[in-house]
Amino acid sequence: MLEELDIRNLGPIREATIAPAAGMTAITGETGAGKSMLLSAIRLVSGGAAESSRVSAGADEAWAQAIFALSDDAVASEHSGDTNDAGSGDADSGFTGAAAAVAKAHDAGVDPEDGELFLSRTVRASGRSRAVLGGKSVPRSVLGAIAGELVTIHGQTDQLKIAAAARQREFLDRVAGDEAELAAYRKAWDALAAMDERLERLRSQESSARQQADYLRESIDRINRTDPQPGEDEELKARRERIENAADIAQGVGSALGALDASQVDVDAADGASAVELINHAVTSLRAIRVGGTFAEQADRLESINADLGDVVFALSQELGDEGSVEDLDQINGRIHELGDLTRRWGPTLADVLAWRDKAAFDLEDLDASPEKVAELESERQTLYDAALAAADVLSDARVAAAADLGARVTEELGSLAMLGASLEVRVTPRDKADDPLGPYGRDDIAFLFTPFEGSPQLPMGKSASGGELSRLMLALELVAADTRGGADQTFIFDEVDAGVGGKAAVELGKRLARLARSAQVIVVTHLAQVASWADAQFVVTKEPPDADDDDLGVVTTIAEVNGETRVHEIARMLSGSESEASLDHARELLSDSRLTLPLAGAGAAGD
Repeated sequence: MLEELDIRNLGPIREATIAPAAGMTAITGETGAGKSMLLSAIRLVSGGAAESSRVSAGADEAWAQAIFALSDDAVASEHSGDTNDAGSGDADSGFTGAAAAVAKAHDAGVDPEDGELFLSRTVRASGRSRAVLGGKSVPRSVLGAIAGELVTIHGQTDQLKIAAAARQREFLDRVAGDEAELAAYRKAWDALAAMDERLERLRSQESSARQQADYLRESIDRINRTDPQPGEDEELKARRERIENAADIAQGVGSALGALDASQVDVDAADGASAVELINHAVTSLRAIRVGGTFAEQADRLESINADLGDVVFALSQELGDEGSVEDLDQINGRIHELGDLTRRWGPTLADVLAWRDKAAFDLEDLDASPEKVAELESERQTLYDAALAAADVLSDARVAAAADLGARVTEELGSLAMLGASLEVRVTPRDKADDPLGPYGRDDIAFLFTPFEGSPQLPMGKSASGGELSRLMLALELVAADTRGGADQTFIFDEVDAGVGGKAAVELGKRLARLARSAQVIVVTHLAQVASWADAQFVVTKEPPDADDDDLGVVTTIAEVNGETRVHEIARMLSGSESEASLDHARELLSDSRLTLPLAGAGAAGD
């Protein structure tokens, strides 16, 4: 929810801080006082266009900051990785609402601090602007994407968004609760789209691609025929070196063995006593000494040395006669040459050669545009298409059922919002199968068709209602969505929702705004006391003449929260334009009546 909105030097507002209630907040004030500047501030931090003309006279820059408090679940979603690719919010992460905002902020390199996100925007009088998220400069489109998950503005210039077919589909899916069906379809669609892309590549291959396929095929065959093993070339080079130096090895090993242990070689070739014999003689001599102590210790050490020498002698003796023949050398050189040819082409090591072969085999599948391969993939594509079409039918059934219920319930709500005879039809129409009906979100064309009064032609939303009528229609839609799907993790801002409304209808309007505020944060800009009286908090926007010392700055707008008797006086002013005892009593009565217990969300229309 919007926890705090700070404004500096924006239009007539020099400095203001608003802390909206968690439920419903009313923004009131005389016409022309500057209430629209609050919406301008929200649009500014939401990535809207920066207009230097909105900078207060005499100021260098305007600044607005919105602080959003996030639920624990939304913050936890940043680390959960629990995505399903469904939902109407973040198409990439699968999250919606605040969770999607957290995911998008994380992608921008900013994480919530103490469960809060800070979005701010500076507009210089020169026309340049700067967007900041959590103290980090970001493109203003990032602010727009994040704020779009947290705030929904229903104002005269914002209503046209719902006229987009994609927004209407998203809203219907939200009410239908068809996340599982949409996720199943998207999985099938993604598989089908991947296959279509693969087939398109195959069909559009030119001669160079076919030549590449031939090269890969021949190269793979060449490597497979040689059948290299990792490290084989190094082992062969080591063996070749032994064969080439066989004489030196035999002479050196034999001489060493003769010196260490004469029994391992030809006795006649031994030159005197060997090291083993000499050490054994030394040990015997030391053992013959009958005095213990150091002599026995030295004898033990010599025996240990003799054991090590025995290991050396054994190891060297295994090296004799293992050098191979000239025939072996020819075979080894031939194999080294074969392997060297591979590493020169696809190396530098045999491991690299094998890795290149495996990747080439994978690439070859996509480059192989033979008629047999294309036919095989086309058969697979038909199977994937049938699966996607079946999933689309299931999704369409869920949408059709939800559309009928949504249209009927919204029409019922409109009757209590001073729009008797108005109705909404949510039409779900399957696309013509001949034109390949499937798309990323199913096979349905979805249209919200609004009739503003009895006898009026049925027209698409955005083309058939005034700003006030459309605001009330959006209120009815949001009410039904909240009753159907529970609380929306969002802030709803309504402007002009009370245009053309009065009397009992105004009371019903305020009651329904308060009902929506049971499950979401609601901020309404209103001139009707019957609406403002239902709010949990009320802020008054007032025009004040400048101080004598600052006459060049023009009119200044102030914003202040009203409570207790101060609020009674503001409600009285809104009722009759005066603060007489009669109007004050009427204001107190209205505030008292507006504190009646509201039905819980989902319990039906207010006032039942």
